Amino acid sequence: MAAPCWRFAGRPLWLKISGSVAISGSVKSAVCNARNVRNVRNVSCSPQLRSAQKLSHANAASPWALHGAVCLQRLPVVSQDKSLIEEQFMDMMHQMELEKSLLSDHELRLLREADRLSRKQEDDYDSDDDEEDFGGQEIITAQDLEDAWEQKLKQFKPASRTGDVSLSERCLGNSLVLLVKQDVGSQKLWLLPQQPWEAGETLRQTAERALASLPGADLKGTFLGNTPCGFYKYKFPKSVQTGSQVGAKVFFFKAVLSGGGHLPLQKDSFAWVRKDELQDYLPPEYLKQVKRFIMIE
Repeated sequence: MAAPCWRFAGRPLWLKISGSVAISGSVKSAVCNARNVRNVRNVSCSPQLRSAQKLSHANAASPWALHGAVCLQRLPVVSQDKSLIEEQFMDMMHQMELEKSLLSDHELRLLREADRLSRKQEDDYDSDDDEEDFGGQEIITAQDLEDAWEQKLKQFKPASRTGDVSLSERCLGNSLVLLVKQDVGSQKLWLLPQQPWEAGETLRQTAERALASLPGADLKGTFLGNTPCGFYKYKFPKSVQTGSQVGAKVFFFKAVLSGGGHLPLQKDSFAWVRKDELQDYLPPEYLKQVKRFIMIE
């Protein structure tokens, strides 16, 4: 044990120093190289790329196919119908305003014309005064205007509050959800727009592709976050099951209609429905999951 120590102690001082410097330099170089490799990996792998890589590894060994779906909502455009207490309060405010307000120009004109009509019935009525006031022009009384307005009101036909389900302009006081009819095995079911996940994309990108790939529709939606708002799992019909995949896992993303959708979509393939109408379209188990994240009536 003493021999190696004696040999080292017998070496010149400059050899001891140069050897220690060389060893420490090699260690520092190895540490720096390891840090550089780690930094390159962190820079090259963005969050979306890392998420896509994780999905690829997870889906490779899973018997479930991944799908991305979008819950596209058209928000209310006008206020909803008033409730009974709101109607009563509005009538009370209207009555108070009627009792305390001043007469409008039209009401003052009605009073002047009523006064002129009463003076015409008197014996000392002078028609020259009225001719000077109107300068020989055709006289249109306030009553004539009211009659014309009444005729226009009778010709006016308000839009239906239910309307065609293929139009996004129906039920302007409610929030609407877009449904599409899709093939599931040998069945055609109403579902939220969805597409199978493809390698290299995130689930949100799959949901965006599901919206962009709707045939004959030019819809633009603003997606609300990168995290799914809901989840649903179902098994494929036995006729379409394969040995590797037995069903699908659907991840829902929320979006708000921000453009397009003002043209009627293909009937019997697209539907804009209210929350209380979903039960007439969606399967029960699917509906139970969708109602969890649709909060707006």
